[in-house]
Amino acid sequence: MSRVIEARGLSRRFKQVQAVDGVDLALDAGTVMGLIGPNGAGKTTLLRSLLGLTHCDGDVSVLGLDPRREHARLMEQVCFIADTAVLPRWMTVLQLLDYVSGIHPRFDRGQAERFLASTEVSERRKVSELSKGMTVQLHLALVMAIDARVLILDEPTLGLDILFRKRFYEQLLNDYFDDERTIIISTHQVEEVQNILTEVVFMNRGRTILQKNMGSFETEFSELHVVGEATARAEAIPHIGSRPILGGRAIIYEGVERSLLEPLGEVRTPSVSDLFVAKIAGETQHVQR
Repeated sequence: MSRVIEARGLSRRFKQVQAVDGVDLALDAGTVMGLIGPNGAGKTTLLRSLLGLTHCDGDVSVLGLDPRREHARLMEQVCFIADTAVLPRWMTVLQLLDYVSGIHPRFDRGQAERFLASTEVSERRKVSELSKGMTVQLHLALVMAIDARVLILDEPTLGLDILFRKRFYEQLLNDYFDDERTIIISTHQVEEVQNILTEVVFMNRGRTILQKNMGSFETEFSELHVVGEATARAEAIPHIGSRPILGGRAIIYEGVERSLLEPLGEVRTPSVSDLFVAKIAGETQHVQR
């Protein structure tokens, strides 16, 4: 697979805040990456640097282009959806389709119209008259009709109900994604995207604290559900985090053989969200020390 994104030592400070702190990132074509982090972790600043929308120190290449110097060329092949879709609210949907058709050389109007035909978005309505869910569907229709190689989503389903969120990701995978495209999803709704991710990156305080291929989760991380007297023995084994469960503890380990844990209780693979919470808690304890 070809390398699509490569960044080395990306850093950005806003006055006293180090928004991005020496981030390295490498993604190949066909990757669906989840960018996970608490509010203020630096996720949006990192994404904007990949788009050439904000300056970061360090080296960055997207599709072989420098986003800072070749922004216009890059945006012909990259699409972006943010949590607040910036669409001209005074336009009708039909006028918006006309506009995008006129300015973007890689826009397939027929494809956008076919997608919208499966929704309740009427071409006669103004953008200002659309609900949040309809606006996101309209934005997605425009994006999926552009022959882009990279799609960056920054909390794209924020404020949508669960039915809209589920449909959004189903349409994204079924109607847009293929092994030549790369998708980056920044979201707090980790459970809803875990099954579509091929890679995950955790950010905290401007730094990446984990970057893993999802295929390695089962071999590298284990979660033990332990109750009763075995709990003390389980907690004596070095671990990265734990939480209470009914009658015992759920303990997450990294690099510990499952054969060592199985006599103590039920062993499973931790979810991305549970691993994230454990990693963040460990980072916070480290900083406090």
